[in-house]
Amino acid sequence: MTGPTLAVRAPASSANLGAGFDVLGMALGLPADVGVGEPPEDAQALDDQHPARAAFEALGGDGPLWLRSPIPMARGLGFSGAVRVAAAALGALSVGRDVDEARPDVLDVATGLEGHGDNAAASVYGGVVAHLGDRVLPLRLGPRLSGATVVAWVPDVTTSTDRSRRTLPDTVPRPAAVFNLGRVIQLTLAIERDDPALLAGATDDRLHQDTRLPLVEGAEEALRRGHARGAWCGWLSGSGPTVALLCDPVRAADVAATLPGGGHVKQLAVDTVGVRRIEG
Repeated sequence: MTGPTLAVRAPASSANLGAGFDVLGMALGLPADVGVGEPPEDAQALDDQHPARAAFEALGGDGPLWLRSPIPMARGLGFSGAVRVAAAALGALSVGRDVDEARPDVLDVATGLEGHGDNAAASVYGGVVAHLGDRVLPLRLGPRLSGATVVAWVPDVTTSTDRSRRTLPDTVPRPAAVFNLGRVIQLTLAIERDDPALLAGATDDRLHQDTRLPLVEGAEEALRRGHARGAWCGWLSGSGPTVALLCDPVRAADVAATLPGGGHVKQLAVDTVGVRRIEG
């Protein structure tokens, strides 16, 4: 048995939320815990080549690292972003900084290593956020949406974000851009007003999902079935392959039960805290 070690937790995330391509992210109640010192029995020691190492050292960290996380890798749930956020915050914590105070620096480090900030921003700040490049705008979550369930259909395949991006066109037709602008406004108002009725159609997209969804067997069917069973809205999580469906908690089991095979289903809360210190 080992004693407590210095440790930090960062939540998983779902990026894009449909039309908010490369901007919007939602934090999910699926944790990545990174600690320094001897690993607990349920954690794994990390070597010097792990993505967490550079993030940890960037904010002053030094020493052996461990990781404990149920976030599936390469499934569109922000595993690498959460790990890097936790490790960067741990680095700041290990040199005496407060995790809350260090959030902007943690985001800068994680975004630089990730190459994009939508997932990382959600893991840093929690809730739903808009990452605008030079700043983050948290969206206010009221009781209905902060208490919603995200039903995630996680296929038994992986997706490379880089390869997925290469399938997208270099130019965007004007009607598609206008369509997405309208849906982002609709989604933002639904969140700010805490109004699930405004979510119908708010995560529809014409910039990336029409290209990416057909590449994942069962993804379009998962969206159709989830909506038919009462989900408020749904989207391809990040570049996929996971499909996320936002719903009232009382409907979550029904939505989960209707989803296709070829994977597994997670029922997740919206994490409203973001990165924080924990007992290792």
